[in-house]
Amino acid sequence: MWAERGHHVKLVSATNGDIGHWREAGGPLALRRKQEVEAASKILGTTVEVLDIHDGELMPTLDNRRLITRLIRQWRADIVFSPRPNDYHPDHRYTGVLVQDAAYMVGVPFICPDVAPLARNPLFMFYTDRFQKPNPSTCDIAISIDSVIEKKLDALAVMESQFLEGGALGHAALLPRTPADKPKRIAAVRASHAARYLGIAERFRKELRQWYGDARGSVVQHAEAFEICEYGRRPDSAELKQLFPFFS
Repeated sequence: MWAERGHHVKLVSATNGDIGHWREAGGPLALRRKQEVEAASKILGTTVEVLDIHDGELMPTLDNRRLITRLIRQWRADIVFSPRPNDYHPDHRYTGVLVQDAAYMVGVPFICPDVAPLARNPLFMFYTDRFQKPNPSTCDIAISIDSVIEKKLDALAVMESQFLEGGALGHAALLPRTPADKPKRIAAVRASHAARYLGIAERFRKELRQWYGDARGSVVQHAEAFEICEYGRRPDSAELKQLFPFFS
């Protein structure tokens, strides 16, 4: 939705996906994953970068803290999104930790002095999830994605090794056996992803009504919700509406 309005959006894969499949691994899989995310990014109208870190091996090290800090500075980001640090996947968790660390470090002049520090701290936000411990995900802003849901599903569908083939926990039965099987599998994956965003809309219906008004908020079908990280900028609702210009 930002990209459609001419804003610059960058997607970063924190690892290269080289063990994220039940049948393939190593360099060939990493190359395949890179091609898939580039195809998805093209559909979405964004930029994409895949970090050269082995899948399943991301750690919150000093080198990786510097890496994430540099990426955010180089992009001069206004908003940074990441998983929360209590996600099920270790790479997701440590991405959250590294981004939290960067929420402070992006303004510190003498870490990564080769890249100028940001004069204004970005807004750091977490994606919503259903994990409860040590604390459940909350919603500071809820956004209707009805206008772009088909484009988002198109982008997810081209990531075949991850979604159509089931990723690391998939199996041979997911592979198409006849020409008619692949369209059916794509339809099933699209329906599964759509259901996720339908669920988010229902879960945060109250917040959708608060942001869109009762009439419009009540009819949103697909939504995303985000939680503000305490370590970055803490905008009020007026600034959030400027950063998320989707309510008029």
